[in-house]
Amino acid sequence: MATRHHARMAVVSLLYAFDLGNQSIGEYTDEILEDKKIRNKQKEFALTLFRGVMDNLESVDEAIIKHLKEWDFDRLGSIERATLRLGAYEIMFTELDPPVVINEAIEVTKAFGSEQSPKFINGVLDAISKDL
Repeated sequence: MATRHHARMAVVSLLYAFDLGNQSIGEYTDEILEDKKIRNKQKEFALTLFRGVMDNLESVDEAIIKHLKEWDFDRLGSIERATLRLGAYEIMFTELDPPVVINEAIEVTKAFGSEQSPKFINGVLDAISKDL
């Protein structure tokens, strides 16, 4: 059975596909989540997160850009950008505790990102959480 962690990993993969130019990925979320065995409550959770990020993409990206030190947003890796977008959305627009969100983002990054990514993700999301 899928967990919220699995749902978040699926959302990061959807955001990754969007970032790589698949602008119509939102039309296929049901099929993609089904393929990943994300169902029922976790599917609703994943869809809420994905749609939330997409609906608030401009403000989420602005928050990320504000806290990038010596980094260019457009030069971030697509996995890092997708993970930051999900984490920033959850911190800014949900009731979840920021440390929980940050920990989940770090775990997702460990699975998908480079060796340096978790520390980077932690720093940016922590800075965003302190702005609230």
